[in-house]
Amino acid sequence: MLSMALTAAALALLGQPQPAGAGILIVEKTTTGTTTQTSQVQIEGGRMRVESPGRAGGQQTIIFDGTKQVMWIVDYTKKTYSEMTKADVDRAGGQLGGAMAQMQDQLKNMPPEQRAMVEKMMQGRGMTGMGAPPPQKTTYRPAGTDKVGKWTCSKYDGYQDGQKTSEVCAVAPDALGFAMSDFDISRQLGDFLGKLMPQNSERVFRVGGAEEQGFSGVPVRRVFSTGQAQTTVELTDVSRQSFPASIFELPAGFQKEAFGGGARR
Repeated sequence: MLSMALTAAALALLGQPQPAGAGILIVEKTTTGTTTQTSQVQIEGGRMRVESPGRAGGQQTIIFDGTKQVMWIVDYTKKTYSEMTKADVDRAGGQLGGAMAQMQDQLKNMPPEQRAMVEKMMQGRGMTGMGAPPPQKTTYRPAGTDKVGKWTCSKYDGYQDGQKTSEVCAVAPDALGFAMSDFDISRQLGDFLGKLMPQNSERVFRVGGAEEQGFSGVPVRRVFSTGQAQTTVELTDVSRQSFPASIFELPAGFQKEAFGGGARR
């Protein structure tokens, strides 16, 4: 009887419609000045892949495996990749902290005008925190609602040291047809990258709660300053997709190079 019941249950499940895909495909448009680029984020379980245009019209990709706690940056133009494990990140984070402390000591001995000039140059190159104290964590204040594409979103203004530095417009995951847990891997990648580049960690796509990131939901628009320019990142499409396992693996025949050898997002 038990065997018959299990068989009947299995047949009933086979007869039910299956989900369109276990993964999530996110398409974003990034605009800086007059330049617009399109990137894709692919999420499936404990893995995440971020495709973005590389140099000279090529493609470079970040692949993150949350189970293995390893990140690869793949340069499809050069056919190379670099690798960072959790141990590498922890070690690099310690070295970065030491370098920052040493730089701060050196800046203290500079004349005020020279110090201001060096700090301004470093900030223009996205090196905030590499010599000046790292900025405070961004705090967000509700700023009404707005419309991004087909979504009505809750708007937040981001502040650091009392100065407005960014904007976010977010929607609840269920407005896109997903649950908060579907985006868990994005928080892991954000934390992973945050140890490598703390000055830019809050610019990484991630989904979290209010206590964790200062606002709740999926950011469908992010606005922040990049040097002297303003960058706007907008979500243009999101859907359920099924991905082949191979897209979360290293391409065959690519040569490994030291991290930072030219691949960067």
